Amino acid sequence: MDSQVMREPRVLIFIHSLHGGGAERVAADLSAQWAQSGWQVSLVTQADAQDDAYALHPAVQRKILHTAGGGGGLRGIWANVRRVRALRRVLRDFQPDIVLGMMTTASVLAVMAARGLPCKVIATEHTHPPSQTLSGLWQRLRRVTYPHAASVVALTRGTADWLAQHVPGCKLAVIPNPVHWPLSRAEPVQMPPPAEGRRRLLAVGRLHPDKGFDLLIQAFASVAGQHPDWDLIILGEGTERARLQAQADAAGLQARVAMPGRVGNVGDWYESADLYVLTSRFEGLSNTLLESLASGLAAVCFDCDTGPREVVREGIDGVLVRPNGDVPAMAAALTKLMSDDAARQALARHAIEARERFSIQRVLGLWQQLFDDVRGQEK
Repeated sequence: MDSQVMREPRVLIFIHSLHGGGAERVAADLSAQWAQSGWQVSLVTQADAQDDAYALHPAVQRKILHTAGGGGGLRGIWANVRRVRALRRVLRDFQPDIVLGMMTTASVLAVMAARGLPCKVIATEHTHPPSQTLSGLWQRLRRVTYPHAASVVALTRGTADWLAQHVPGCKLAVIPNPVHWPLSRAEPVQMPPPAEGRRRLLAVGRLHPDKGFDLLIQAFASVAGQHPDWDLIILGEGTERARLQAQADAAGLQARVAMPGRVGNVGDWYESADLYVLTSRFEGLSNTLLESLASGLAAVCFDCDTGPREVVREGIDGVLVRPNGDVPAMAAALTKLMSDDAARQALARHAIEARERFSIQRVLGLWQQLFDDVRGQEK
């Protein structure tokens, strides 16, 4: 047992795909850091590598199960049986000390596949569960399997509290996502247009109802007349594009609201902005909020159930708007900072402290402590 604890762990990360998203990026980042440290690391996906959005470190072993898809009903149940069997074969072959399930379904399957094997499974939740679209079957499987995991990691204390109440019996830990500084650049590269004396309010995220960009456009529309030199930019892509564009057009803001799409050089857009805004109805731990603070932007955020309140230090580097979803309250907070350069700059000076508060070194230290604790548990 002592020799097992002393040597570096063999880690297997299981995730549906690397096709893009916050958890997928964290999986690629963590695997790279651990591989650079000399650990044996394998990353296993159900989907193939054809549409990968993130490159893996060359020392990370990549394994593809080819088990994506499957449908619902009996076909879905049989597909999950196949996934568990396929993953169990990989576990027997790679013989990891620790299996890290990334997100709910991967975590559930990992616990099932590892049953009776000597490895320890760590489940993770990367979104706040009330915002998930999760079938009743998967919710029941989470309640049954998570208590058998060596640990369940939440990104925020709010999510950990939810799990403690709704998935009793879990051994819980809270580890945030790291922020990488300087920010990476990737395709597609689209440079922000010259400011030409105008100010920019920036929001970043999927064009999805959870992100509350409809509320943001309402709030901006109510203050745009008072701040004719400010424009709103919403970076990202998604199913709500047409509806949001129609909303901006109906408010007469065609020339003041821009949605350039998804960009791989978001750091250039943070640098060109004057204020960051987050109007999510639900959040896990917002990577874009971390990035904006690290870039030296003050942040105005709805105080949703989890996320911003564990990142933003009220009155130090940003503003938390209550109650969540209150458009007039958001408009008031925005107009206060949009009209006060000194207050905005004072918050921005402290915002860059996020580089240290959420540094990769600090987050890796939390993971190392968890791994040590998990490997020290009785078999």
